[in-house]
Amino acid sequence: MSKIFYFKQSIVIRDDIKMSRGKIAAQAAHAAVTAAELARKNFPEWFKEWFNEGQKKVVLRASSEKELLELYEKAKEKKLPTAIIRDMGLTEIPPGTITAIAIGPAPEKLVDDITKHLPLLK
Repeated sequence: MSKIFYFKQSIVIRDDIKMSRGKIAAQAAHAAVTAAELARKNFPEWFKEWFNEGQKKVVLRASSEKELLELYEKAKEKKLPTAIIRDMGLTEIPPGTITAIAIGPAPEKLVDDITKHLPLLK
């Protein structure tokens, strides 16, 4: 029997900048942890449900900084837990480069309303 998930987190990575797979993984992790911590503090019931359901996540891609910022603003307008990640510039990319966002954990429909059109990161 398959599990029905009611909560999820979407992590969105910019694909218009050169990052190694390791760098992408680190940026995704920063976004996921930061947004999850915001949810834990501000939406404890959402966080608890998401955590207990198995912490469903999807990693998607955005084509530009502009697109990433638009998604971030939509999530903020809907009052969803969301995090934007700006790199410190210690390794591969210049300081302050916006690399990723995370939306949720939140009810799956609310997250999908913002991110369902995005392709998976490959």
